[in-house]
Amino acid sequence: MLILLPPSEGKTPASGGPAIDWPLLSFPDLNTCRAKVLDALGTVSAHQDALALLGVGASLKDDVERNTRLHAEPAAPAHRIYSGVLYDALGYRSLTAAQRRKADESVLVISALWGALRFGDSVPAYRLSMGTALPDVGRLAAFWKPYLASALAPAVDGHLLVDCRSSTYAAAWSPPPAQTVAVNVFTEVNGARKVVSHFAKHTRGELARHLLTRRGKAPATPSDLLRAAGEVWAAEMVEGSARKPHALNIILPG
Repeated sequence: MLILLPPSEGKTPASGGPAIDWPLLSFPDLNTCRAKVLDALGTVSAHQDALALLGVGASLKDDVERNTRLHAEPAAPAHRIYSGVLYDALGYRSLTAAQRRKADESVLVISALWGALRFGDSVPAYRLSMGTALPDVGRLAAFWKPYLASALAPAVDGHLLVDCRSSTYAAAWSPPPAQTVAVNVFTEVNGARKVVSHFAKHTRGELARHLLTRRGKAPATPSDLLRAAGEVWAAEMVEGSARKPHALNIILPG
């Protein structure tokens, strides 16, 4: 089983330590692409209209300024850099040592800057969304799609993929539908369902934690995943097709 996560919008900068060590990153075949995106991001972030070009507000000025020196910024494991609703619900720090090892092996973060990371990969905090277009790179989802398809194929072969990404990050890589389950979260009131956003992030983080901490074998099929989710939530599985992944629908009370 592999759990696919988006990055968090906010990042927690490392307080000190060495800069990124490129050869140590997972999926080193992506390093040339990573360097290209990082250089383009640095150029845009130094522009006088950087905030507008990156689609962020004035409160993120310091984050954007940090983008101009990412080669030298201190790096830390991705599970420490990424923060926010989903990652708070996953709660990496409160996992046992064995559960952390499982998380390091089982979680893939699809990133606008790095392409794909494992939890143990050390990177600096940055500000960049997959929906952004950069000079000489273009729209990042379109840029990454062929490279991720090639680099991730060996890593995902034979695994059930629990896809907790948002649509923005899902656009950057389409894993094999037969082995992929997209996680959706709804509220239901009087039989009427409504898609939720904030609670979806939280619930996906809780699902990731549940899968990492529950006893027994990790889910290997969509049916296994449905049973695991059903231990905590009301859930249903919608069968996929040759082109569309399966869907795990978690239904929260309204």
